Amino acid sequence: MAEKRDYYEVLGVPKNADEEALKKAYRKLAKKYHPDMNPGDEAAAEKFKEASEAYAILSDPQKRQQYDQFGHAAFEQGGGFDASGFDFSDIFGGMGGMGDIFSDLFGGGRRQRNPNAPMQGANVRTRVSISFADSISGCTRNVEVVLKDECTNCHGTGAKPGTSPKICPKCRGTGQVTIRQQSFFGMVQSTQPCPDCRGTGKIIEQKCPNCAGSGYTSSKKTIEVTIPAGIDDGQSIRIREKGEPGLNGGPRGDLLVEVRVASDPNFVRQDMDIFSNVEISFAQAALGGDMRIRTVDGDVIYTVRPGTQSGTRVRLKGKGVPSVRNKDIRGDHYITLSVRTPTRLSEEAKEALRRFDELSGNSLSMDTGEEPKKKKKSFREKMKKAFDGE
Repeated sequence: MAEKRDYYEVLGVPKNADEEALKKAYRKLAKKYHPDMNPGDEAAAEKFKEASEAYAILSDPQKRQQYDQFGHAAFEQGGGFDASGFDFSDIFGGMGGMGDIFSDLFGGGRRQRNPNAPMQGANVRTRVSISFADSISGCTRNVEVVLKDECTNCHGTGAKPGTSPKICPKCRGTGQVTIRQQSFFGMVQSTQPCPDCRGTGKIIEQKCPNCAGSGYTSSKKTIEVTIPAGIDDGQSIRIREKGEPGLNGGPRGDLLVEVRVASDPNFVRQDMDIFSNVEISFAQAALGGDMRIRTVDGDVIYTVRPGTQSGTRVRLKGKGVPSVRNKDIRGDHYITLSVRTPTRLSEEAKEALRRFDELSGNSLSMDTGEEPKKKKKSFREKMKKAFDGE
């Protein structure tokens, strides 16, 4: 049999290492060599076992003192290292569910739940759809959900009237059983829900015919939901104690209503602000003037400044989305102005634009280095020339 390595050497710490240094060193090794991280690797499993044994001894002040004085011989008479009863959950408390894995694996690290203690019922989830306008102003909606209620026949016991549930003989009413088994760590134990009573601690021999022994009956209920102004797509509303009934006198769970907000063809929401595009005519852009603009609160009059360029963004303060917590606090409405280019012009309108162009820079006759094209005469001009003999 190979000689055991020094525990301090295994963890890679000096002999005067404090508790925090031991914990940090062991956590690093456990993450590296854990069997779940190295499936089928016997060498990694052996190193993991070695590190666990070293930490279990050195983290216990009394065992550490014995080890420092007598070495490995201090624990050989008792049959070697026994990890049962050692709580690894403190080491892996910040590593997701790994603390629970170690507590289950070595036993004794987790508290047993009292199956007869009051427990809150499960939450119920549902969904409701509303329009964009209703999300801004707030509204109420009715939702239908199937909820459980205490059986009126057995009053929630699940037993036939005149009888009572009995204490489970397998777990003696605890709802849990302890299983001991041999592993590469030595003898380990784990706690599991009792298979006979399914963790309830009770056995129902004669079930209630009304609820089939569940203690509850289900029915469809209509619940009014108040949706606050400013709710955003995907947010949920919590309605207290409108979920499943609790156990052993515990409170009901909650109803969680997810709100789906329909999109709007005119507005786009971003946080508490609203964005939209508005077209203005060439004359409005050049000369300015008043125009109507649609907002979530209705139409407002906005004065376009003379010389406004296409793509100009204007801000309507306080015309955005109200805060869910305080409807008096609102975001803003940002509008992008786009100049609309006319596509159908009468001859008079075209002539007016040509005259405008001549007065504002003559861009239509810009010198391109080519001979200017002769302007075609109109039908009226051709007829006049014919009758005048030109």
